[in-house]
Amino acid sequence: MAKAYLVGSGIAALAAATFLIREAGFDGSDIQLFEEQRTIGGSLDAGGTANGGYTMRGGRMFEAEYRCTYDLLSGVPSLDDPSVSVTQEILAGHKDFAWDDVARLVDGDGKIVDTRSMGFSERDRLELVRCLATPEGHLDGKRITDCFGEHFFTTNFWFLWCTTFAFQPWHSAIEFRRYLRRFIHLLPEFASMSGIYGTRYNQYDSIVRPLMAWLRERGVTVHTGCHVTDLELAPGRRRTTVETIHVSRNGRDEKIAVAPDDLVLVTNGSMTDASSLGSHTAAPRPPHHRSDAWLLWHRLACGRNDFGNPDAFDKHVKESRWESFTVTAKDPAFLDALAEFGGRPTGKGGLMTFTDSNWLLTVVAPRQPVYRDQPEDVSVWWGYALFPGRAGDITPKPMTMCSGREILEEVLHHLPFDEAVAARVRETSTVMPCLMPYITSQFLARRRDDRPGVVPEGSVNLAFIGQFAEVPDDVVFTVEYSVRTAWTAVAQLLNLDRRPPAVHKGHHDPHVLAAALETMHRRQPGA
Repeated sequence: MAKAYLVGSGIAALAAATFLIREAGFDGSDIQLFEEQRTIGGSLDAGGTANGGYTMRGGRMFEAEYRCTYDLLSGVPSLDDPSVSVTQEILAGHKDFAWDDVARLVDGDGKIVDTRSMGFSERDRLELVRCLATPEGHLDGKRITDCFGEHFFTTNFWFLWCTTFAFQPWHSAIEFRRYLRRFIHLLPEFASMSGIYGTRYNQYDSIVRPLMAWLRERGVTVHTGCHVTDLELAPGRRRTTVETIHVSRNGRDEKIAVAPDDLVLVTNGSMTDASSLGSHTAAPRPPHHRSDAWLLWHRLACGRNDFGNPDAFDKHVKESRWESFTVTAKDPAFLDALAEFGGRPTGKGGLMTFTDSNWLLTVVAPRQPVYRDQPEDVSVWWGYALFPGRAGDITPKPMTMCSGREILEEVLHHLPFDEAVAARVRETSTVMPCLMPYITSQFLARRRDDRPGVVPEGSVNLAFIGQFAEVPDDVVFTVEYSVRTAWTAVAQLLNLDRRPPAVHKGHHDPHVLAAALETMHRRQPGA
């Protein structure tokens, strides 16, 4: 029987292992995952404790057209109720607990912004339509600022868009255009976020743990603390065949022989590489060295044009970093005050962005509990800032140099809470900041061939999966993208009949386009 070797243990690798078993008939015992970290799950992480403070680097959002993801998780039982799948759990959760945000943006006076209008000028609308209609090839190497005037970046639309998806003005015009086309069906409900889905708990508890339970039950092996340092390829340029995997484990170098019928699936690059945690009393430490995910990609791409260009993504940290923070509270004071201010119960309010914040802070109070082991008397909320290099509004230093306590003060500064409430929040909260140098590296301005194809032309047994492999039309920084690369790799290398479903293309639907245009032209009442 053929064997499969997967580099990484993020959602792309876990999905690939699942598809190998489910679609290709592999025995789980013939599948091995190599993970350099001691934990699995890649960017879908969550850790910490109720006493010391919970941590999670981010929270992924879903929507109705995540076709690959829902297909993957439809056969994976929920840990809470094995009679239902993880997909059923997500869809049922949206039906019962959908977001209905009425305080999506908050201005510098602590007042809720009226988002019924996107705030566009006629020029903004024309530029947006032009960007949608421009062939992708014409946007090679361009930034969003190359396509829009200064006013566009002051509109309600931009504040909503950039803080929902983490775009910056200097990011790739190609990726921005793909997002516009991919999510245009969400535009009429964009301010309320009612079209956004979420998992029952954090994504590690809701997705990674059930997937790993399913895979381990079938005999899949995960090697943690195991570094894949290089791949030896058979001589020849027309056909690419991996012959040997070089592994370093516990200080010892090993070689794994790979047959032509075996598969090697590599997660190239990492958006959460070199992440560093701070604490309630200390700022995150400076990032450590790059991970194997980047180093291996650099080695493989050296001297080859068909393996992409990692330099486009890992050399511009100031353009790809931002910082998040997780708050563990022993008192519901913050969540209660936020629900009263935002006009929605905890878990239904969606994101709240402070538009005048120097850091461009956003907070979200998810449905509780956020962790499966979270005590009833503990609450968790989360936030992030897109400009951590700037000085704060009340803290004269950048967010990257701030402790969790100082970040909490910045958040409280932007909310019109009673001082007694603010004091209770300070006394009963533990804030864990996390700096992520590469978190939006996949959004950086790029050319079309900077990401390798999932299965490079002529490849016999090698594929690239994850956020830095190229899938036409779909959008990076989503779980759906990683799952689609995994399914594509398995189906293409093994020439399977069943292929990933087509990417949803709402921009081909005249009803969707009409609704989007109506939203773009909506004006403020009285304007």
